[in-house]
Amino acid sequence: MTSVLDGYLVDPKLSLLDKTRIQAQVLVPVLRALRSELGKDKANAVVKQALRDWSKQLFAAIGDGIKGSPRRKWATIQSVFGEISGREVGTEILRQDKEALDIDVTRCRFAEFFRALGEPELGALLICEADFDITAVGAGEVGLERAQTIMQGAPTCTFRYKFAPR
Repeated sequence: MTSVLDGYLVDPKLSLLDKTRIQAQVLVPVLRALRSELGKDKANAVVKQALRDWSKQLFAAIGDGIKGSPRRKWATIQSVFGEISGREVGTEILRQDKEALDIDVTRCRFAEFFRALGEPELGALLICEADFDITAVGAGEVGLERAQTIMQGAPTCTFRYKFAPR
């Protein structure tokens, strides 16, 4: 079955963590060179804006290719993304009903990787912030609050999805 994320994933045989490692092999040296030239704050701001714009456009385009309501589009992307990232994270579902989905991520290999590189901010931009871009596909029918992430040093990532009444 063709995945809604195939265009993004490029090679479905590679894990998402391996793809992230490949991205980091390019992004980390570029980010460090920009910091050297522009200073840390300005370089980080440029990279943040570029990655945020890329991710927003990517998930909006993926959502446009899925039929159905905004919530169905979100659920489709969330399901596939959960499957491909699920090997790399440990999760605990705290609540799952028609009004909410509360998940805690208890282990994250992406965070381990970026923290070992000394670049958790880059990891947060590449991995963590994408969750909000996926949620945006829900166009108001799905909301996400997250108080903390492992990437930023917390013991868990707190995903608190709220669903608009149908």
